[in-house]
Amino acid sequence: MSVKDLRNNEMMSHLLDALEQGKDIGHYGRLVFTMVGRHFLSDSELQKLLLKDPAMDDIKAAALIEQVGSRDYNPPRPQKIREWQSQQEFPICPTDDPDGCNVYRNLKFPDGIYDNIQEYHEQKAAAQS
Repeated sequence: MSVKDLRNNEMMSHLLDALEQGKDIGHYGRLVFTMVGRHFLSDSELQKLLLKDPAMDDIKAAALIEQVGSRDYNPPRPQKIREWQSQQEFPICPTDDPDGCNVYRNLKFPDGIYDNIQEYHEQKAAAQS
């Protein structure tokens, strides 16, 4: 997988463009980028891109990648991304389109991600019954 694959999603393409332009994409922008990007890029590729954000340095980028990886975060849902976006200046989602932040719509993640999501929903349903 590659940067080209990430560009299949409008939001990820928007974040990649902003990083390429040396923009600060904000704490949550970097978090979302890492949570999604780690499934498409090596840690070194991901770190190289994060370092284009002026708020990042080698240690911060490596720490973010390690934190997201060690906690095995799933890519966030659109509602969570919009919630985080409201807490920072940089717009993570490039449009107001309800699907604009939906990375599951047009990115193919490893099967384990979908298994984790299914397991979560099963546990939630069991707890409610």
